[in-house]
Amino acid sequence: MTTRTPMRRAALATVAATAALVLAACGGDGSGHAVHGASAAPSASGSTAHNAQDVAFAQGMIPHHQQALEMARLAADRASSAQVKDLATRIEKEQDPEIRTMTGWLTAWGEQVPMAGMDHSGHSGMPGMMSDADMAKLKKAEGKDFDTMFLSLMVEHHQGAVEMAGTEKTKGAYGPARTLADAVVTAQNAEIKEMKKLLGTG
Repeated sequence: MTTRTPMRRAALATVAATAALVLAACGGDGSGHAVHGASAAPSASGSTAHNAQDVAFAQGMIPHHQQALEMARLAADRASSAQVKDLATRIEKEQDPEIRTMTGWLTAWGEQVPMAGMDHSGHSGMPGMMSDADMAKLKKAEGKDFDTMFLSLMVEHHQGAVEMAGTEKTKGAYGPARTLADAVVTAQNAEIKEMKKLLGTG
């Protein structure tokens, strides 16, 4: 017994150290970002593997969110309604971290990351995306006119995001991406309901 105990302890220590290394290699960094190489790690659930849909979701949702942020930032000095300003602030707080998370995934996967401030005209076919003409009108609007236009356009924009997230939930393979898609559906459907109420259509 006296000779076996140290050997058992050494073996258990080795197993524990190996498990810690495996967890460190397969996990995230605690901020929602995927650690580089995580997509290649095997998993019984397959949640750490990603497919083409996951890449398409991140590459599409990043510019979609970027346009929503561009719209939301206009509200600070153009909106007349405190409720619209509050909504715009919440949209920015929700979507900015999601952009950083999806950027982390694409970087880890070695895929192209859409750049901030890019021309959105190439994404005009994406569900809910505003045209350059609509964005130009929104930038010129003020007061109640801005409030109405902002809410109307953002409802459509959110509906597009919900559609895109629904596709990810159905066809995506990467667990964190599907979780984020579920969060998008929940949060943006709630905001759509709120905006329709403010417009008097909900």
